[in-house]
Amino acid sequence: MIKLIASDLDGTLLQNGAQELTPRAIKLIHGLTQKGIHFVAASGRQYANELYLFDEIKDEISYIAENGCLCVHQGKTISKEVIPDALVRRILDEIKKRPELGIVVSCENTCYIEGDDPEFVDHIINVMHNTAKIVDDVRNVKAPVLKIAIANMSSGNSDEYLKYLQDLFSEEIKVVTSGHVWIDFISPDCNKGTALKRFMELFGVKPEECAVFGDQYNDVEMLELAGKSYAMANAAPGIAEYASFVTDSVEDVLEEILASL
Repeated sequence: MIKLIASDLDGTLLQNGAQELTPRAIKLIHGLTQKGIHFVAASGRQYANELYLFDEIKDEISYIAENGCLCVHQGKTISKEVIPDALVRRILDEIKKRPELGIVVSCENTCYIEGDDPEFVDHIINVMHNTAKIVDDVRNVKAPVLKIAIANMSSGNSDEYLKYLQDLFSEEIKVVTSGHVWIDFISPDCNKGTALKRFMELFGVKPEECAVFGDQYNDVEMLELAGKSYAMANAAPGIAEYASFVTDSVEDVLEEILASL
């Protein structure tokens, strides 16, 4: 029997660039939690953003934010991982060589962006609804950094640049795609799988009692951990190899699980 469900958001529960959940998704997740099923939102997004997305049922579910660097249950931080300051600086110095990139530096309670690209600022604040502060230079952020994310909003992030960054930094930090235009830098000991394992231990749930959904390489560890794992039909190349099943609708699967209870 499924006791815990975890789902990625962008490209998975949120399809085609959507920035809000469908009424059907909210109703299904509420129905599952009322039946005693734990639901975990598992995203590269910030915690405050996830709360915004799930506003109607925000107190019914748990949260994996910043690709596993922050785990929150009932308003309490379960775990948190930060990137060493010196490594943050080296990464930012490197990616600042590409002025076309939008950069988001994520801390526990807010994220920091620069204000020189109005479209990017608008996307982060008014489209994604992130809690954000605008600074002159993200390299001057003093708070502990959970994650660094970059995006080329006009053309997406090329495989060549991703490989370049992985070659430079992969011995010290994970460099992974997150959604179709984002590249994330996260602690090497931190991913959605390690985060999900914390919730499994918290709730006393076994892998075979978990169902998870994902579409990108930041979902791989989570997909591998669960007894039932679903890759999206439009997932990144190769993701289906890490999953038990392929689906084009998280909501359809949630409905099937709910009907079986």
